[in-house]
Amino acid sequence: MSRLAPVSALTALVLITVPTPARAAESWTPAYALDDACVTFQASHGYVVKNSGGYGYGAGLASAERFRLDATALGRYTIRDAAGAYPYQSVIGFVLPGQSYGDRADWTAATDGDGHYRLSSTATGQQLGTFLGRVGGSSSPSTLTATPATGCVPVDDIGTGVTGTAAPGVDANGRLVGWIDGHAHVTAADAFGGDLHCGDAFAAGGPAVALKGCASHATLGIGALLEAIIAGTDPIDSREDGWPTFGDWPQHDSLLHEQSYFRGIERSWRSGQRVLNTLLVANRVICGLYPTRDTSCDETEQIRAQHAYLRSMQDYVDAQSGGPGKGWFRLAATPERVRAIAAEGKLAVTIGVESSELFGCNVSCTTAQVDAGLDELEAMGVSGLYPVHKFDNAFGGTRFDAGATGVAINIGNLITTGHWWTAESCTGPSDNAQPLVSDELAELLRLGRLGLPAGTILPVYPSGPICNTRGLTPLGAYLIARMIDRGMIIHIDHMGVRTASAVLDLAEAAAYPGVVSVHSWSDPAIVGRIIGLGGFVAGYAHAATDAGDDETPFLDEWRANTQGHTISGYGMGSDVNGLGPQAPPQLSPPAGPQTYPFTAPNGTTVDRQVFGTRTFDLNTDGVAQYGLYADWVTDLIRQAGPDGPLLRDQLMNGAEVYTAMWERARA
Repeated sequence: MSRLAPVSALTALVLITVPTPARAAESWTPAYALDDACVTFQASHGYVVKNSGGYGYGAGLASAERFRLDATALGRYTIRDAAGAYPYQSVIGFVLPGQSYGDRADWTAATDGDGHYRLSSTATGQQLGTFLGRVGGSSSPSTLTATPATGCVPVDDIGTGVTGTAAPGVDANGRLVGWIDGHAHVTAADAFGGDLHCGDAFAAGGPAVALKGCASHATLGIGALLEAIIAGTDPIDSREDGWPTFGDWPQHDSLLHEQSYFRGIERSWRSGQRVLNTLLVANRVICGLYPTRDTSCDETEQIRAQHAYLRSMQDYVDAQSGGPGKGWFRLAATPERVRAIAAEGKLAVTIGVESSELFGCNVSCTTAQVDAGLDELEAMGVSGLYPVHKFDNAFGGTRFDAGATGVAINIGNLITTGHWWTAESCTGPSDNAQPLVSDELAELLRLGRLGLPAGTILPVYPSGPICNTRGLTPLGAYLIARMIDRGMIIHIDHMGVRTASAVLDLAEAAAYPGVVSVHSWSDPAIVGRIIGLGGFVAGYAHAATDAGDDETPFLDEWRANTQGHTISGYGMGSDVNGLGPQAPPQLSPPAGPQTYPFTAPNGTTVDRQVFGTRTFDLNTDGVAQYGLYADWVTDLIRQAGPDGPLLRDQLMNGAEVYTAMWERARA
């Protein structure tokens, strides 16, 4: 939360006082400036004190209870007394001390602008006043006042570990200076039905609420079992302790737990990040794997829920920063807004969509659905989307996943489309090879108990390079044309080679630069065509060098993608919370381990980040949570050796090149 405004500058708040003559209703507006205030509450007949019955009144400042306020949303707060208890509106009528944050411990504050306030229970709407001579809900509003104090309990929070003055976010010519994460999923808490993922990027009540463990993900819980299948974690030893100890998560491979808490994102921004492209992600089949959910598995509904979550996240950061528009986390629907936000020294958050059944389309759709769907997404501020994701759809064929993951996704393709992937041998760029022995599929089908019809014919694919036989459909060509008309960014990753090639043909014919590959899911030949169009490329944020896994190190891929091309900007795609692992620790980094504190590319000083009682270190944790991207980017440049200055220039120019590409697409 913001520590920029001194407590003495805050107009103080009192919990209860004798009612005064009512003021005009229109004079009361939401109170935004009370975050982190430490106050004593005084009524005309005494100070608010804490006693065995809850909260009452006493004489003299010495006996007054100290209360800390913490913003939970715009104009809303939780209050904690000196012992850390949460005053809450009880069902009886009294305000009583509680042991944890909950709906009834959330208070909505209004002010008349002259140092007077009114509080009401957010959950019940009851105005705070006098109830049977004690603090409690009242049918008539009370006017509240207060005095700044010291000695309040500290608020549960997470520091960024970043100090010093950062270089400006734009240079003298208005060009952005900083890096871009071109592919992140910070709204994953509301994806896939809302229960698959444990934890939140933010929450009223702070990290104790957002990052608490989930019983469903504890030892042998359904969440622990699914994570073991997806990420290879241990479903037996799953302590699920969460805040404040974080004994077994987040880790770089804890794929069903929150890895992008907003304080981690803030750390990355304070270290030089300028643009965060967050993808609203949806998949009906994955949603259906989990037995419970908060939202529909319909992919359009999943997108809507996450868009609301993202706007609430912006409001939450604003609330922690003093009011509407004052936060560092700013949504940007146009490149002009990106530039304006960067000029303010804040983080521009752009919105994309990654969905397998766009606009409710599965294997069939209409042009009217496409037009209506694009209208809705543009109204949400969506800048670009993936026409094809994990499965074949009405727009084109997908690029296959490899190995066992490919087997599982292929089953999903059968469930959602009614057909297996179909492939044939091909030369040049190709999609990933598939298992040739159908027994592997049969075993997965048996263990998964997916209820596929008896006698289902299992596919056998050619050996060697193969390509999805499905390419861009006529409806897919219509979608691409409408995206070009609207200046929307076309995300080409996940398209099969034939589909991607056809899309690039259309973009080249239109001289359209708005095509990107932002998390390493394209063939090098396709990447070259994107660069030739003036599009944008970002590599998946793997470990900088060898990490002992099967993934291509980031530096190797960067060199391969840029070889033979003249580019001025490059990006990274974290895919955080996207059911893919983050960078693990490196085995033997050539430049040695990252040292702390270090100087970030924007000139700030960065030390290790601490969550509760756990301290994160890139050398031992890899990128276990988003805040470590500050460490990862700095270390990446070091590990590049003689190529370090070039890489630094390209990364720190990445946000500018991406934004300029978007501007040209909209011209």
